[in-house]
Amino acid sequence: MSINVETVVTGPFQENSYIVWYSDSMDAIFVDPGDDEHLIIQSIEDNKLTPIAIVNTHAHLDHIGAVQPLKHKYDIPFYLHPNEQYILNTYEDACRMFGMPSRETPAVDVWFNDAENLKINAFNIHLVPTPGHTPGGTCLEIDNHLFVGDTLFRGSVGRTDLPGGDWATLESSLVHLFNSVAHDRIVHPGHGPDTTLHYELKENPFLNPLKDRVN
Repeated sequence: MSINVETVVTGPFQENSYIVWYSDSMDAIFVDPGDDEHLIIQSIEDNKLTPIAIVNTHAHLDHIGAVQPLKHKYDIPFYLHPNEQYILNTYEDACRMFGMPSRETPAVDVWFNDAENLKINAFNIHLVPTPGHTPGGTCLEIDNHLFVGDTLFRGSVGRTDLPGGDWATLESSLVHLFNSVAHDRIVHPGHGPDTTLHYELKENPFLNPLKDRVN
């Protein structure tokens, strides 16, 4: 049973919205549907999928813009870490600050915590807490795929100069991530191309000061 990942690049921030499903099922989950819900819906229809849930790594405006429209269309639950409540509450103000149309703040149906994993039908999602970019940032490991939001990018890491960000916390989270997840996982970041933990540990200059803390 193989897993499929479709990337839909959305919005002015060119955010990666993901659709995930298994080859033997039409059930699909959304990860970080950021904007342009019509593009995401088109991909769902093209692949003849049935969405069952939305799971977010964090709640910045460029990662949640399509959440509420997709919730309404498919009548599915939205999963988020409770420490993201603060970020979520600033959504409409953030839209105005960046000159974007103010949309409805998504309603969270399931708040998940650091001590649990998520089982949504056939999806077993290993949650890796990675605060720092935001207070409740969480990476999602599904089989050999890792959805990291804005914690890690190919050749870079998440910014910490926005409200709720903290560099020392992000550093600790990156160490925890590399010590918790196999380095051959396919890493799907919130922006830019896919990568692997193995490649980033070797090539990412932002990780050089942390290497002696990685097992």
